[in-house]
Amino acid sequence: MDRLNPSPLIIALDHKTVADAEACVASLEGLVERYKVGSVLYARVGPAFVRELIGAGYSVFLDLKFHDTPATVAGAVAAAAELGVDLVTLHAAGGVEMLESARRAADVGDQGLRLLAVTVLTSLGEDDYTRIVGPGARALGDAVTALAEMAIDSGIDGCVCAASDAARLRTALGPAPLLVVPGIRPTWSIADHSGQARTATPQAALKAGASYIVVGRAVTGAQDPAAAVARIQAELAA
Repeated sequence: MDRLNPSPLIIALDHKTVADAEACVASLEGLVERYKVGSVLYARVGPAFVRELIGAGYSVFLDLKFHDTPATVAGAVAAAAELGVDLVTLHAAGGVEMLESARRAADVGDQGLRLLAVTVLTSLGEDDYTRIVGPGARALGDAVTALAEMAIDSGIDGCVCAASDAARLRTALGPAPLLVVPGIRPTWSIADHSGQARTATPQAALKAGASYIVVGRAVTGAQDPAAAVARIQAELAA
């Protein structure tokens, strides 16, 4: 696997068992080089499966969204770096001190860990966001931009954002920061995507400025995951 020139496609292994995740990876051998491991699978099996993926040559996006005191997040980031993952998430809302502490921890040993700031969860729409922050607060899009700019200024490598925010963030942040876009829904997918309020097709996300796109149930819930990946890759290359 070439970590320096990766495909934009990340497959989310949001499975409940290692056996199911391993079966998915086996079915996609030779087609996918990067996988996302989130809190569901990680809470069930811990770091062992992550080590298994890395040992097999895959790059791993560890999506645990760290959000705690600066010292605690720094410790978590250091542990992720030692584990050997390539990407890890933390909440921008943790503030500048937390973000800078995470950056320092990631840099120890120069292990190549890249940090991604989560701004506003893609499961939240405008109404949901307003209920959380209260009336009179800045609009969701403005909040996303402000949090992203704070994260990049604090040394974070990029952001996780909805496709609808990607173009705005690419303009605000410039070409260098990574933009990782979940909530990807190919037009032909019949999988349930009810957990995402702001979705996009793979092509639309890349056109908006995404560095990586995260695809879950459109592939993992497909009758033929390999065929689904091949179809997405063909559409991205068109």
